[in-house]
Amino acid sequence: MKKTSLYSIISIMAVASFVSCKSKSGSSDKTGMAYNKKEYGGFTVNNRYKRGPGPGLVEIEGGAFVIGGSAINVPGQELGNYNHKREITVNSFYIDETEVSNTNWLEYLNWIVTNFPKDYEYYYNELPDTLVWRRPLSYNEPYVENYLRHPAYQDYPVVGVTWEQAERYCEWRTDRVNELLLRERGYMTSFKDKNGGTANAGATTASAGSQGPFSTGTYLNNQIDDKGKRAMKDLNPSNAGNGTGKNMATRNVRLEDGILKSAYRLPFETEWEYAALGLIGNTQYENINDNKIYPWSGLGLSSAKKGTRGLILANFKRTKGDYMGVGGSLNDKGGITVAVRSYTPNDFGLYNMAGNVNEWVRDVYRPGTFEAADAFNPFRGNLYLDKKIADPTTGKIAVDKYNRPVMTEALYAKKQTWAEKQAAATKPADSLKNAYADQRGFRDPQTELYGETTLVNDKSRVYKGGSWNDQALWLNPASRRFLQQDESSADIGFRCAMDMQGSPEIRSQGKPQFKNKPGKGFRGR
Repeated sequence: MKKTSLYSIISIMAVASFVSCKSKSGSSDKTGMAYNKKEYGGFTVNNRYKRGPGPGLVEIEGGAFVIGGSAINVPGQELGNYNHKREITVNSFYIDETEVSNTNWLEYLNWIVTNFPKDYEYYYNELPDTLVWRRPLSYNEPYVENYLRHPAYQDYPVVGVTWEQAERYCEWRTDRVNELLLRERGYMTSFKDKNGGTANAGATTASAGSQGPFSTGTYLNNQIDDKGKRAMKDLNPSNAGNGTGKNMATRNVRLEDGILKSAYRLPFETEWEYAALGLIGNTQYENINDNKIYPWSGLGLSSAKKGTRGLILANFKRTKGDYMGVGGSLNDKGGITVAVRSYTPNDFGLYNMAGNVNEWVRDVYRPGTFEAADAFNPFRGNLYLDKKIADPTTGKIAVDKYNRPVMTEALYAKKQTWAEKQAAATKPADSLKNAYADQRGFRDPQTELYGETTLVNDKSRVYKGGSWNDQALWLNPASRRFLQQDESSADIGFRCAMDMQGSPEIRSQGKPQFKNKPGKGFRGR
């Protein structure tokens, strides 16, 4: 997927270069006032925005499909192991080309020890549990010591990570990607200049002094003051001392500028299943020519191509005792996991969407989620959170010791009045009567029976895909299991996803379109 990576880089450069120049064209079709001009109030509009995926991601054009539909021809399915069949629609999104590898996780740990060398608790909490390899009747001790750190396994998927750790990795990755983008393009001080001109300073994010490390949410709230050589010009004429040219005041990049990437996150179950199936390769003019029961076409588990005929198409356990084939002719090439770029990618270009490791998704587990969930982007797991306000008058948000916004449970189902907002800051207890329902258990009495007739609760998270330790039954994209969000396993890893903003259609060239005159000044999508 080198083309995708190149496309990502080009997109970032194109957006960054355009916004730095400040579009000089365009005006409001409702007021006639020109955009991006100080004399007209300095209202800034990026009318040439071009989106693109963040590093490592592949774009997935969404659409309608039958969730659970791929299980139709799978023998031996048991109630609860597969999704309830229902037609739903998934919006377009981005997802990682590969699973997160050991090297990716070690990069995370290295950042922690570099920026917080004495915060031993932080480092310890993000260490994967390598003891997941231990078995009382199996000699797996070498993996306990070597699997995470030895270079022989550097491209293998990280395992032993909980759902909670995976979520925190996604948050960290968001901040590192956005910080690199801002510093490399000059909107913030470059890594080299920030660290006294040392040539290798860009290898990691060094400590940022009193402000703390970069956080996307804190930066967007103007609580990180770091302007680079090509910082955005502040066109607001009311700013004190706002001159012209080089003397003009500067500001932080805003969400409206279209420069920062959306947050990395775990994929929703519907997104993951849709991406794993890769039906785009079997679809023409909205007609699905052949359904799939695996991420590849056909009913078999081995390749039919001449050069690879007979080779297993995924890393899984063929029988209860056969993990890799016969010596001298190893079939799937792996006793445990294999490198994240193994086998043939599916029609979306995604590797190992069946086998190798199961993968965490974001959803809270319920057996019948999709019988009642919405038909557009169905998801169970919403616990609505808001940034905690430290000063309701200025809008300053509270941050933790890592300079990340402090998130609190949402108390209101709609926008508060100004008076309510001020009162909530001084008397939060008074507003609890309006507390928003925890949507994870919305209309669901099942958790009341936890420990009596069910092990499912609000911390039960879905994982999918099958693994090196599973038989073919679990390779079907519709299969699903659950584990507590604070537990881990030697056969569960993850990959990240990202929202796609704007039109769900990724490529319109060559497709029939209505010819509409665009609004004045608007050329992006």
